[in-house]
Amino acid sequence: MRLTSKPVLCNYYVTYRCNAKCSFCDIWEKPSPYITLEDVAQNLRDLKRLGVQVIDFTGGEPLLHRQIDQMLGLAHDMGFITTLTTNGMLYPKLAERLKGKVDMLHFSLDSSDKDEHDKGRGVACYDFVMESIAVAKALGERPDILFTVFRSNLHQLEEVYQKIILPNKLLLIINPAFEYNTVETGEQLTEEELDYLTAFGKRRSVYMNEGFLQLRRDGGNHIADPVCKAASTTLVISPENELVLPCYHLGTKSYPVNGKLFELYKSGEVEELKRLEGRLPACEGCTINCYMQPSFAVEVNKYFWKALPSTLKYNYMKGTWKRLI
Repeated sequence: MRLTSKPVLCNYYVTYRCNAKCSFCDIWEKPSPYITLEDVAQNLRDLKRLGVQVIDFTGGEPLLHRQIDQMLGLAHDMGFITTLTTNGMLYPKLAERLKGKVDMLHFSLDSSDKDEHDKGRGVACYDFVMESIAVAKALGERPDILFTVFRSNLHQLEEVYQKIILPNKLLLIINPAFEYNTVETGEQLTEEELDYLTAFGKRRSVYMNEGFLQLRRDGGNHIADPVCKAASTTLVISPENELVLPCYHLGTKSYPVNGKLFELYKSGEVEELKRLEGRLPACEGCTINCYMQPSFAVEVNKYFWKALPSTLKYNYMKGTWKRLI
């Protein structure tokens, strides 16, 4: 049973450029322009008409965009829930300008060990994350820690929780690593390791979407009976101001927006691609979290019920549920 036919999320890529070189990501390898404030303003108006509720300003490193604070401010003032994930390197410099404009502010941190974290990120950014936590707290912000889990750093979860999350009264988001295109993340998590994450997710101040783990237990999305609703739940806008379908990671087609996002998304050609969501050959076995999360939210199935407790827990802790009803 489908709960809504409207898209709920926009992944807005402000640039593909990045000041880190993460081993599990290839975005930083791409040349990229920056989105323009004029295009953002027009697209936000169309996204509001389409029913989108959440705008995720992403990248690359979104804080590389010199007008990111203005874009967040526009979206926030229009009533969108705003989210932003950063490696923390630029946050201390921009924190004052961002204050009050980001509902879900995430700092990426994959280890409590400085050298281990920096090695995975390809740049020395651990100290910036620690500084960003202190700066954000001083400003009255409520940042989260986004921990990308691999088999190689699973042992670090406990230390991050005990040494960083609890003392700083933060929220830990556990983000199981996923593979796409030619990007590989090493061996997949075992059943025992998935069970460990399930148990860890029940702790206070921890968000672990159990739907992600169930999907991994089931071998990912299956094109014969897809759970992925990427194209109909999520709009992906590129730095070139193009609508990318069915999603960024497996994108096969892109369409220039040209100030007409609403009409483009409702067009026959895009509607046809929506009907193919989760059914393309590249969709087999997919576990990409950023598209599965909204997919789990719009259709009542076992993934909906698996994801629901953690989603309610997170929204309650962040207070965003008040803006979703």
